[in-house]
Parts: sequence; structure tokens; C-alpha cells
Amino acid sequence: MAVAQRMNFDFEAFYKEFSATVAVRGTTWKTVSEQTGVSQSTLSRMSKGRVPDAASLTTLSAWSGLNPIDFTSTPKNDPEAVVMVARLLRADPDLDEASADALEAIITTAYERLKRQSSSA
Repeated sequence: MAVAQRMNFDFEAFYKEFSATVAVRGTTWKTVSEQTGVSQSTLSRMSKGRVPDAASLTTLSAWSGLNPIDFTSTPKNDPEAVVMVARLLRADPDLDEASADALEAIITTAYERLKRQSSSA
């Protein structure tokens, strides 16, 4: 019988992107609290590295458009960096499919070249 691997949630990365979303939207933490119903004290604790309860995390994820699964991984099942970047490019409403394909090709080429250079160093 296989041993189940524990999933790892990278709250620090989630919070960093959540904070960036708040900043990009030009809103305040008070407004986030008002719009989501998540208390200001919970938001304050999050800034200090405390993970909120599941209901608050779900609500904040829905408000921000961040998917918690994107911050969850097992040691052996992390997606490749290029795959994650490609997913973001395809989700960008400002890029058509051909543009996303072109950017993915550029990034993949550069990534493979730099990856080989760092592994031979």
C-alpha cells in the first residue's frame, strides 16, 4: 500500500499574490474586509504569517481570483515552471492564442538554455 504524501500549502506565496491583487486593484484592506466579510483582525494576522480558517481562505480566494490549488503541491508533483507560466499567459485576457503561443515559445527556449547553463556550472 502506498503512503500518502502530505500536500503543502505555500501560504507565504498566496499572501504575496493576494497583497499584490489588493494593490493592483487600488483598494484598501478595510475595503477587502467590507467586501468579503473577513474581519480586519484576520487580515492583519495574515500579514504576520498566520493562515486563516478554511472559510476565510475560500472567501478571499474567490474575491481575488486566486486558486489555492495553485499554491498547493506535493514534493514530487510540482508542475514545471514553464507550464505554470504558460497557464498564466493563456489566462491573460489581453493576449490572443497566437500571442500566448509566441511568448510560451520564447520563455521555453530561454528557460531550457539557462537551465542547461546552470546545471553544467
